[in-house]
Amino acid sequence: MPQRLALLEVDRVVRICRESARLESVLDVGTGTGVFAEAFGKDNLRVAGIDPDTDLLAVARKFVPRGAFQEGVAEKLPFPDASFDLVFLGHVLHEADDPVAALAEARRVARRMIMVLEWPYLPEDKGPPLAHRLPPERVGELARSAGIPSFERITLTHMELFRALMPAAPSAR
Repeated sequence: MPQRLALLEVDRVVRICRESARLESVLDVGTGTGVFAEAFGKDNLRVAGIDPDTDLLAVARKFVPRGAFQEGVAEKLPFPDASFDLVFLGHVLHEADDPVAALAEARRVARRMIMVLEWPYLPEDKGPPLAHRLPPERVGELARSAGIPSFERITLTHMELFRALMPAAPSAR
């Protein structure tokens, strides 16, 4: 487990997210045991997480007692529009039944930014087989289909991070 955590570069990912936009709240989609939710929470952000696995959510609640966790799926987020500054999908997109719907929902509930962490599209002993990984071009196609005009690709040491900044809301006159 510590080796896998090192591959995720959790602290670096959180730092990049924090540097990208002013954040007060984060939705961790596919939170699992809450690894990223815990890291965002340590950074004094309001954290919520969603996952279909209730056993994993119980673990997340232990590690992130101030987090708001609930059962659900990426394709149907139970939150109002623009509920979170950041919607984070860590190793979720390649697992989603409908990745376009998952990204469209992320876009709907994100106020400032969407970040997607995925395995690199390389044959490796670590992580899922190549057939289960997403080529970076495919991530861009999925994003455009979901109404997200562009994702910036950030290559980390072991992972690929994709960032989409939400357009600023029109100012009131």
